[in-house]
Amino acid sequence: MLFDVTREELAARFGADRLATLPATAFPPSAVDGEGARLLQTVGVPTGTLRLRAPEEESGRLPLVQDVADTAGFEDASPDMAAWPVIAWLLNAHLALDPASGAVYAVDTDEETVRGLHTDVSSLIQVTARFQGLLAEFTFGDDEEADFARLEGEVERVGRETSGVDPLPFQDDDTPWSVIGEEIAAGQRFTADSPGGRALYG
Repeated sequence: MLFDVTREELAARFGADRLATLPATAFPPSAVDGEGARLLQTVGVPTGTLRLRAPEEESGRLPLVQDVADTAGFEDASPDMAAWPVIAWLLNAHLALDPASGAVYAVDTDEETVRGLHTDVSSLIQVTARFQGLLAEFTFGDDEEADFARLEGEVERVGRETSGVDPLPFQDDDTPWSVIGEEIAAGQRFTADSPGGRALYG
């Protein structure tokens, strides 16, 4: 694992009821014993910014990339990609887990592209938790300009500290996480019941 992520730590921060997990039965045999699948089963991710895919009702399995996209003409598509399980949804991208490497890829059906987004699932959990924690805990005071500068600094810190370990999530301005970071820095994505949301929305 690139990042030390534990369920205990996430539950203490967000509450166990705010952590989403996937059952072992949702994964194809090629993926179920991998570290990524294990983390999604046992640690989970905070709900909110990232949405885990629900298993299909009939099969009880996660959809595969071939179920959500015809990747034959995709730029940089791996020949094995069609059989990767789709584990989550982020912005306009399906997130797929490569069982062989443990990496997470963003599959954009509109742009017909696939790109590496995380070197492993611990990185996915880490970035999700950092941004979700910022959205849940950030407070605004009386100096709006200074507060937004502080918020922008916090977003930049998430990107900088993540990139020191895993360069993929924030490798350029077009990754889903870079876009989400820009939205957070602009005061978007705060829920009305968060301290930041109450200050922004009244």
